[in-house]
Amino acid sequence: MMETIIRIEDLKKDYNSVQKKVEVLKGINLEVKEGEFISIMGPSGSGKSTLLYLMGGLEIPTSGRIQIENQDISMMNDKKQSSMRLNSIGFVFQFYNLVEHLNVEDNILLPIMINGGKKKDYMAKLRDLLDKVGLSNKNESYPRELSGGEQQRVSIARALINSPKIILADEPIGNLDSKTGKEIMELFRDINKTMGTSIIQVTHSLDSAQYGTRIVNVKDGILS
Repeated sequence: MMETIIRIEDLKKDYNSVQKKVEVLKGINLEVKEGEFISIMGPSGSGKSTLLYLMGGLEIPTSGRIQIENQDISMMNDKKQSSMRLNSIGFVFQFYNLVEHLNVEDNILLPIMINGGKKKDYMAKLRDLLDKVGLSNKNESYPRELSGGEQQRVSIARALINSPKIILADEPIGNLDSKTGKEIMELFRDINKTMGTSIIQVTHSLDSAQYGTRIVNVKDGILS
């Protein structure tokens, strides 16, 4: 039986402006099992990206609870939250977020360097990941020398370097053409199946969503 890796209970998120309070999430309840590949869908402004950022501890909920591997992230101090983001969760964003002056190898190893690890200890893992994402011959290239799809493959390898149990992906093919996007989604599906990594992606594309094992719809701040 698969264990619950993420549990969300009555999650609410408001944003306050001078004029009014905007309720973005209005009481979300969701469980993610180990090894699931969940696609979160919804129109623009529905709260789907906010939900993803809350799962990753990148935003703070107004109320409710999020547990990652049975740990309530709201009860963690900043150091523990940073450690969780470095070691338990990999992030993949629409715009890749690569460091322009670092080559492919060093971009992938960046979380290791931030965590005080030694590059030489991760070279075998690095080679395996480069092979996994199809960039074995691009390890010394720089982001400006890569296509959009290749840059996203680098960001996926970077997300995997610490062997996280969870990957959170926000519109991961939103910046790519349809052929390249399909290749990236097939890569995510392969990672989910062969590595057992739980993946939660936000997408507006039904085609992309169907690569997952379950689709969750968010509309007007609630699950529908």
